[in-house]
Amino acid sequence: MKVILASDHGGVNLRQEVADVLTELQIDFEDIGCDCEGSVDYPDYGIPAAERVAHGEFDKAILICGTGIGMSISANKVKGVRAALVHDLFTAKVTREHNDSNVLCMGERVIGPGLAKEIAKTWVSTEFEGGRHQNRITKIAEYENK
Repeated sequence: MKVILASDHGGVNLRQEVADVLTELQIDFEDIGCDCEGSVDYPDYGIPAAERVAHGEFDKAILICGTGIGMSISANKVKGVRAALVHDLFTAKVTREHNDSNVLCMGERVIGPGLAKEIAKTWVSTEFEGGRHQNRITKIAEYENK
């Protein structure tokens, strides 16, 4: 599995915590920033990361901003991306099992580092169930291709 990791200025600290988890789990990842304290625009990081997932360069992305909302909206504009805004362990698991999400979005101002680490672990280790859920994913892809 290859993961791309990105944040805006509002997610820099949490992104480092998640990078530590990916290293611990021995998951291959690329961190594309941002590495700044000044304000930057989340689409400048979220969209390129989502595009790299959609194009098959990476299997998944983890995107972090202040609330996770901006990254989620941005990533979901990219055809082929199913970005999920997650702030608890249940939805981290279910969005992989039922929705086959390929982008995880979190908010540094919403959750702490301990929970973010557990969410990331759960999300990267949970498999898509397929079955009845595949039909729903197919319908989304068909709509995208209209």
